[in-house]
Amino acid sequence: MGILSRSEADQLASLTKGLTDVPFVWLRKPEIGLVMVRGRAGGTGAIFNLGEMTVTRCALQLEDGTIGHGYVQGRNKQHAGRAALVDALLQQQGGHHDGLLAMVIAPLKTREVERTGAQGRKAAATKVDFFTMVRGGDPE
Repeated sequence: MGILSRSEADQLASLTKGLTDVPFVWLRKPEIGLVMVRGRAGGTGAIFNLGEMTVTRCALQLEDGTIGHGYVQGRNKQHAGRAALVDALLQQQGGHHDGLLAMVIAPLKTREVERTGAQGRKAAATKVDFFTMVRGGDPE
């Protein structure tokens, strides 16, 4: 579910083109709202409210009763719907599971690793090391 929510919407759309014929009913149509993002000072300190973030969520049910949920950052209703559909199909015990892992989840995970690696390299390139020079021979 995390891979689906962090994926790029256009990539998920291209990987799930063949899933448009899967019948389902909406339990909660895609809707846009806000969630409070919280953080900790220094990663371990006191919790504080960092700010609000836009999120799109939905829930759907397949014909066999399997329920899928989709939560994505931003305002893309189609992205949330596709994520919910893949989530539901991955929960089924039938033949969809292994195929979806290989054809949808694996490429999304590979792309995420590439993207986070590029961000890490970009951040590392801007790293500044500060040091203090000790002045010798002060007359005081």
